[in-house]
Amino acid sequence: MLAHLRSAAIIGIDAYPVEVEVHLANGLPSFATVGLPQGAVKEGRERVTAALGSAGFTLPLKRITCNLAPADRPKTGSAFDLPIALGILLASGQLADERLAGYVVLGELGLEGDLRPIRGALSVALCARSHGYRGVLLPAANVAEAAVVEGIEVRGAASLAEVCAFARGAGELSRGSVDAAAAPSPAHSADFADVRSQSAAKRALEVAAAGGHNVLMVGPPGTGKTMLARRLPTILPAMALDEALETTRIHSVAGMISPGAGVSTARPFRAPHHTISDAGLIGGGSWPRPGEVSLSHGGVLFLDELPEFRRNVLEVLRQPLEDGHVTLSRAAMNVTFPSRFMLAAAMNPCPCGYRGDPVHECRCDDLTVERYLARISGPLLDRIDIHLTVPSVGYGELAGGPAGEPSADVRRRVEAARERQRARFRGLTGVRTNAQMAARDVRRWCRSE
Repeated sequence: MLAHLRSAAIIGIDAYPVEVEVHLANGLPSFATVGLPQGAVKEGRERVTAALGSAGFTLPLKRITCNLAPADRPKTGSAFDLPIALGILLASGQLADERLAGYVVLGELGLEGDLRPIRGALSVALCARSHGYRGVLLPAANVAEAAVVEGIEVRGAASLAEVCAFARGAGELSRGSVDAAAAPSPAHSADFADVRSQSAAKRALEVAAAGGHNVLMVGPPGTGKTMLARRLPTILPAMALDEALETTRIHSVAGMISPGAGVSTARPFRAPHHTISDAGLIGGGSWPRPGEVSLSHGGVLFLDELPEFRRNVLEVLRQPLEDGHVTLSRAAMNVTFPSRFMLAAAMNPCPCGYRGDPVHECRCDDLTVERYLARISGPLLDRIDIHLTVPSVGYGELAGGPAGEPSADVRRRVEAARERQRARFRGLTGVRTNAQMAARDVRRWCRSE
């Protein structure tokens, strides 16, 4: 008595096929999962046992062996609950597999037999399409995310009982269909119109957004550096479909996609606290997970109070800023995460914050200021294209000054600049903006007259 089902596992942000084999043999009743199961996969036997009973099925009193092939690659997560449960029912003759053939099956089971969302549904759907499978069978909460992949069936279920009814031909599962190109534009609660004065800083951020440049803002406290940085995503152009899919894959693997949500069209804005570790920023763990540099892929990574970050944390930024990706090496695997983001950083000019301010007196001596600025290495500063001073603004300008230009108007100019860059770099692989130019491209397009 042997049953086979198709499933998938995630490494990094990519999925690979996994064959779930369930074998029933005579002997003392037992339930073993093999194939390098980790953590939640091992615990799945308890969820599967309870869910089968809640759905009205009988757990065979036999020796149950579940193999997750290929057996030499570690498996993690709770998404194997559903294929294991179905495998037991198929092997024991309680279900037939005709309607399940060709589907990649994943889902976490609750003790009452309900299906809960999983991570990496979009990556699984892309994997199923690339390997020629018929479709994917997922929890209903993941259908909108996976349905953006064209060319395969995406079916969703709310419970194990619904899946079993579908397998018996006694019911149908809803099919997802989403037009990713027609996804609504994201709504922003912040706007550049909120920022009064600071016309030079706003112009510098517009140039940075147009060319995809990293930017460092230096100024005393209260000048609006954080306020400006938080409005930077509102002037960036809309995400292309391939950008949105890649960003959604990263957030899905990290468990940041809300149940029922589809492809993410909003450019990420990440602002980690300065106490973050290097693993939190770059990614890591025994089973590597994306860090802040990858979660901000396609958007903005904002580091406020830049000198307060530990130096070893800042130094790990150098490689992703240069290459646009992060490779994490472990004994059992190498994982690469995309990390093409705009770095926006803010800092005070000195420890007290008021060096050069015409209103407040600075209490820092030259040696103290030198030590403060030395916390940021030259190689990291060299990767920040635009350095700008954000001066303090008087009360009169804030209270009586005109409102700033709306983000929508600025974004139209940024989009026009990006369109010119696309035309300029057409035919060049991996180059979309001025900030991504290689040395030979700089020599060709940025000649000094």
